[in-house]
Amino acid sequence: MTERKPTGVSFESWVDRQVSAAAAKGEFDDLPGAGKPLPKSDGKDTALAWVVNKVRAEGHDVSALLPPSLAIAKELDDLPDTLAKVRREARVREIVEDLNERIRAEHRRPAGGPVLRARPLDVEETVASWREGLSPSS
Repeated sequence: MTERKPTGVSFESWVDRQVSAAAAKGEFDDLPGAGKPLPKSDGKDTALAWVVNKVRAEGHDVSALLPPSLAIAKELDDLPDTLAKVRREARVREIVEDLNERIRAEHRRPAGGPVLRARPLDVEETVASWREGLSPSS
C-alpha cells in the first residue's frame, strides 16, 4: 500500500480501491474482533474516549494517552511502588534523574494543557527513602 495516489483520481476512490485490494488478498482476515460490530455509542463519547476504552479493553496502560503534565503527575504518584521493585541504588538514581529531567522539560514547554505543579525531586532524599523501604521492619 505504498503506491502513490494517481493524478486525477479522488482520494476517496483511491483509498476504497486500496482497501478492496487488501481485503481480496486476505490482509484483514483473522484480525481481533473480525466480524463483530463496533460497540454502540450513546453519542456522548468522543473519539478519544473510544480509544481509551479500546486500549483498556485490550489490557494496555492508558498513561501514554495522557497529556505530558498529567502523565508525569501520575508517574510521581506511582513512584514509591515503582522504586519498591528496584534492587540497585544506581537504578533508583537513574529513574529519579530521568523523571527530574522530564519535569524540567515540561516546565520549559509552553503550556498546551494542564500545568504541571510538581518540582524536581531531591535525588538524595528519594534514595534515602528508598533505602528505608529496604530495611526490615522492626
